[in-house]
Amino acid sequence: MPIVVGTKAPDFQLKNQHGEAVGLADFRGRKNVVLMFYPFAFTGVCTGELCALRDQLPQFVNDDVQLLAVSNDSPFALRVFSEQEQLGYPLLSDFWPHGQVSRAYDVFDEEKGCAVRGTFIIDKEGVVRWTVVNGLPDARDLQEYVRALEAL
Repeated sequence: MPIVVGTKAPDFQLKNQHGEAVGLADFRGRKNVVLMFYPFAFTGVCTGELCALRDQLPQFVNDDVQLLAVSNDSPFALRVFSEQEQLGYPLLSDFWPHGQVSRAYDVFDEEKGCAVRGTFIIDKEGVVRWTVVNGLPDARDLQEYVRALEAL
């Protein structure tokens, strides 16, 4: 079962598409975090979801909120993907140890070798306040994220 609402979110530190370390603790006390796991860059549903976030970016990256998107792709692949799709937010690589953070959030599909579509809204104190987990082929509704953020 994925992390449940009301529990402390597992801390992590991963490399972004530029090779910089980004951790959940970096935002503690400063910003709420939308932590979004997705299977793989360059795939249809993932590209659609990440581009939809790009198109509504001010709702997900601002003075109060930080979007972090995590996949099991390498940082090099994420950089090309980010540049190709003009994504203006961190894409984090859970490549090695393979799926360690995805497993900590219990959204790693062992058979497929990738994260499923899990999203966690984590408050400024590091507590999970909202979550949704969809299967690999099922896109998420971004308006649900917006409503959950407004409720914080």
